[in-house]
This record gives sequence, structure tokens and C-alpha cells, in this order.
Amino acid sequence: MAEIRHSVCALDCPDCCSLLINVEDGKGSRLRGNPDHPVTRGFLCGKVARYLEREYAPDRLLYPQRRVGKKGEGKFERIGWDEALDTIAHRLQAVSGEFGPEAILPYSYAGTMGFLNGAGMDRRFFHRLGASRLDRTICSSAGGEALARTLGFKYGTEPEQFRHSKLIIAWGANVLTTNVHLWPFIVEARRNGARFYTIDPVKNKTGQLSDKHFSINPGSDLALALGLMHVIIGEGLHDADYVERYTSGFDELKQLAAEYPPERAEALTGIQRGDVVSLAREYATTHPAAIRVNYGVQRSERGGSAMRAIAALPALIGSWREVGGGLQLSTSQAFRVDKQGLEMPELQLRSPLGREARLVNMSELGKALTALTDPPVKAMVVYNSNPASIAPNQNLVLQGMRREDLFTVVLEQFQNDTADHADILLPVTTFLEHTDLYFAYGHYYIQLARPVLPAPGETKSNVEIFQLLAKRLGLDDPCLHESEDEMIRTLLNSDHPFLEGITLEQLDREHFVRLKVSPKGQPYLPFANGGFGTPSGKCEFGADSLRYVPPVESRLGSEDLRSRYPLEMVSSKAHDSMNSTFGNRPWAQDQTALIYLHEIDAKLRGIATGDRVRVFNSRGSCLLQADVDGAVGPGVVWAPSVRWNKLAPDHRNVNVLTSDRLTDMGGGPTFYSCLVEVEKCGD
Repeated sequence: MAEIRHSVCALDCPDCCSLLINVEDGKGSRLRGNPDHPVTRGFLCGKVARYLEREYAPDRLLYPQRRVGKKGEGKFERIGWDEALDTIAHRLQAVSGEFGPEAILPYSYAGTMGFLNGAGMDRRFFHRLGASRLDRTICSSAGGEALARTLGFKYGTEPEQFRHSKLIIAWGANVLTTNVHLWPFIVEARRNGARFYTIDPVKNKTGQLSDKHFSINPGSDLALALGLMHVIIGEGLHDADYVERYTSGFDELKQLAAEYPPERAEALTGIQRGDVVSLAREYATTHPAAIRVNYGVQRSERGGSAMRAIAALPALIGSWREVGGGLQLSTSQAFRVDKQGLEMPELQLRSPLGREARLVNMSELGKALTALTDPPVKAMVVYNSNPASIAPNQNLVLQGMRREDLFTVVLEQFQNDTADHADILLPVTTFLEHTDLYFAYGHYYIQLARPVLPAPGETKSNVEIFQLLAKRLGLDDPCLHESEDEMIRTLLNSDHPFLEGITLEQLDREHFVRLKVSPKGQPYLPFANGGFGTPSGKCEFGADSLRYVPPVESRLGSEDLRSRYPLEMVSSKAHDSMNSTFGNRPWAQDQTALIYLHEIDAKLRGIATGDRVRVFNSRGSCLLQADVDGAVGPGVVWAPSVRWNKLAPDHRNVNVLTSDRLTDMGGGPTFYSCLVEVEKCGD
């Protein structure tokens, strides 16, 4: 007889699904979405529906290992935990003693979204050690900074409210691939007469199902937003009352928007001027209208400013007042847990440094490993991330990771590209095998998961591994040896009203609890009556930072670069992968082996669907297979990511082409500001 247990999907997705798993004789037999969760609603994405295949995969890492070949070869021998921990402790002590603790660099991101295993005991450990701090910018920092400057908070429209919308715009948001649990609410809205539009350089699965798709030039979203504002303000379609009460900087915004008439917006974005006018009018006069904007928008040089301008649109038309109006990029800041109490940055004062450690931008990992001095990086501990595959300017990253004088520890579930570069490789649990507390960045339900399956082999959780390392290093601070429940109680011990009354005991009983963002049964309208978190308490239009300048690597950027590399490459997520997490699955390999071209560009280069092509620029090259299917417009190519290098014929993926140039705010990567050329390979 199967026992049904509750869990939570820990993967980097806004949906943060509530899971049910059938367990028979200690083994999971069926995984599905929890029908009682208001957003999960009983189904899972195709990636996680087959997660038990990953759980029980024959190539899963189960024991500690030590490198015996060259870095990158992936040759290891099995060792015991005592030897692994002793080796790591000895090497970290040696590095700290010779170069100082800042020569140690942690590298992690969102391989798990759990508080404890994602940003808990690891932070305490590295703070106490005095290691360099990692500026975790690889995904959302530009958009987050934009929301902070414009709205003051990373709050947004509840997904459940989209069913009430009459116009929904998915802007840089491939909902079916990266936010599938929003889709049923969009379907419900459309059945009730709503229109659904997409704005994206790629006509992806979501765009194919939209009522209208606007194919925009990569990195020109700011210009489109300003063009929409030109029409809305110029025709008096804005909500003058909301603007007067709850916004700041309207006069300056009006003056700036006047410089972006529809014909200029067309020249910059590739969207016809008539469409700019009609979209602006429809958005401003349809009530309620909602925008689902995703992080693709902010992965260009002007991405932060683009996100600022888009975030200003709901305030301009007053749609924050309406159920089913507003905008969603992230809801993450509503989870007002005590992160300071969890991460304990004050431990740095007790480290050998006695001060706050330096900050290293993860989007510039190649530079950090090859050029950083005073001190240089001599040890790196990687967990919850696969930088050899996902970091930009890949050749420089790999050059740094292959240094023989760089001691590298990798915590992983599978032997991916980064694991191949480890000196010590440690096996870690999946989210089905450990306790954690979860926030979401696409809804307002906090969730708890306990282990539902036994940890196989000698795998251990991140929490336990960092506790064991602390013990090996003689760090006896009580906080480094707290239980998971003690850490969760610390997180929930918040004086913010959104967390009021939510306890560990309640979460153990109920598994998920809605934050106290609004009275029970009432929709959450975060900015209906102002309440912005900016210094002025108003929505800050910030026109002084919104003037559009095309990215250097774009069709209107550097003429020299464009003459050599005339195609703009977008490398957004593959449908059946999640960054590189499922990169070893055959169907994910198939999708990330492709590059999509417009028929004009393909014909010019003598390329047809199925041809092997070389994609290149000054940073490197990779081999892919061409697909000429109409997904992109002229001058644009789309290479779904992220492929494992080791599974490619030339052992490289598209991040060999992306630069480590940073965004205009937030220090984020500019993955989608990337010029390339494509040529057909010989037989």
C-alpha cells in the first residue's frame, strides 16, 4: 500500500510547486502536483513530472571522490567522507594561512530555492571563515534593482488574479516553458473574453498560442516602453489621478516620452509604428490589464532601465487599483523572513579578517579566476550551480577553472561540466531527501518540506556538509551546528505582518500557508493606494535613467562588430531543461543542440534545416544544428540553452559566445546582447 507524502519542488522556477509523492517500501513510485495548492492545482511541468527518473538515475553521484586525472577530464576515484573532509579542511586552512581567507570563493546560485540548503548554513560557514562574498547576479539582479528603484518592493500581481484580466501581455516571458502554472489562469481569462499578447524576439511556444505576437529586436524593450508612453501620455490616456497621488517624476517622463514617437520606436524595436499605437491604446483603455514580464528583458545592456520603464506602465494607467491589473516580475520580497538571522553576516567580524569580506561578481567569474589579485582566488567551493556551463565568457571561465593551483570543491548530484573540474567531488541530496523552507517568486505561499525519500548511498545535504566542514576546521560557534528546525524557527521569527502567526508547527500540519499580504479571502493589491517602498513612498518614474542607447552588441550598436558578426543571438531557456539542471536528459540535449535562423539569413549563408553550422564571434565558437522554422525574425538567431559542454561534439556551448559585459544596473550579465556569425560546416 502506497503512502502519500508531501514535498515541494526546489528548482529555480516562479511556481514553487507543492508535490505529492507515492512511497512504497521506501521508494517513490509516482510524483504529481498537489491539487489543493491554489497555484500548483494538481499538475506539474514536463521537467519535474519525470523527476523520479533523476532521483533514481544510474549515473547519480553517491560517494565522495578525488580527482586522479587532469582538470576537466572527469577522472576520479572513490574516497571516504573522512578523507574528503580532512582534505578540504587542510587545503582551505593552507590557502587562508598563505593568502588570507578572501582567497576562498564560494560559488552558488539557485540549484535549490530552499532557504536552508540554498542560503543558510553555507552563508554562516563562509562568513565565519572570512571568505570572499559572492555577488549573486547571474539571473535577476538587474530586474530586482529596477523594481527597487521604481516600486521599492519586489511585489506583484497574484497569479490567481490573472483570471480576471481582460488584456494580458507576456513581455519577455515564455510562460509555457518557465512559468507553466500561470497558464491555466490565462486560459480562464481568455475564455472570459481576454486577449493575450506576447512581446519577444523569439516566437516560442507561448508566442505561438498568443492572440498577437510582437517580434521585438533584442535589447530594445526600453525603446518600446517609451514609445507606448509617448502614445499614452500624448493622447491623455494615463490615469491622471493615480499619477498625481502616487507617482513621482511624471513631468520629466512626459518630456522624455515625447522624444519617442511611434516612427522612432519602430526604427529601434522593429515593431511597426501602427502596432505601437494600437498596443498603447489597447493597454491604456482595457480594464483590467496585466503584464507578466520575465527576466529575459533584463539580460541586455539596458535591461535594468527597460525593466524600470515597464514597471512604470501600471502606475501610469492606474492598473494597480484593479483586481487582475498591475504587473508581476517577482513576489520574492514578500517572504519577509529573518534572512539576517539565518545568514548571520556579523560572523565576518569573528573571522580572521575581522571585517566584511570583498564582494566578487559571479557574472565575472572568468575575470575573478584569471585576473583578481590581492589576494588571487586560490580555492573555490561550488554548490547549487554549474559555472562551467552557465557562466558567460566561457573560455575565460574554463581557463580559470583549469588552473592547477586552484583547489576546487564541488557539491553535486551528477557529474556535470563543473564536477569534471573538481579536486574533491561531494555527493548531495535532492530536495526529496532533506528538510527545507521555501519561498516563491511567482506566488505568495510559504512552504515546508520534510524528507520523503531516504538519501541514497553516502549523499548528504548542503546543510550537513557545511556543518561537518565547520567542525573539521574547529569552528565551534553554536550557530554552525544548529538543527534544521532551529534555523527554520529563526527564519519565521519575523516581526513583519506578512509572517504574523505563521509557525513551524502550522507548516508541518498544512505544508503551505499563504502570507498575510491581505485579509483572508481578499485579493492582494500591493499598490492600489500607493504604498510604494521607495524613499518618496511613490512610484519613481526615474526618467533621468531611461534614455535608450542600443546595446554595443546589437544591430544598432557597434558598426565594427556588426560588420563582422551581423546576427543578434538570444539564448533563452530550452523547453525541457532548467538552466543546466536537466542537461544530461536526451530530449534536453536535442533541444540545446539547435540554433534557429530566419529563412532570409539561412538562404544568404546556404544553410538549410538539419545542417551542422559553426556559430562564432571574437570570444569563441560552437557547433550546432540549424533549424529554419520561422521562430525568429531577420537578423536574429535563437540558441536554446544550456547544453552541457561535455555532451557537445566540440565540448562547447553557447556561453562560449556570450560576454561578461554587465547590465546598466544590478551588475547582471548581458546574455542576450550578443552578436555572432553563422556558417555552414563542410561535410
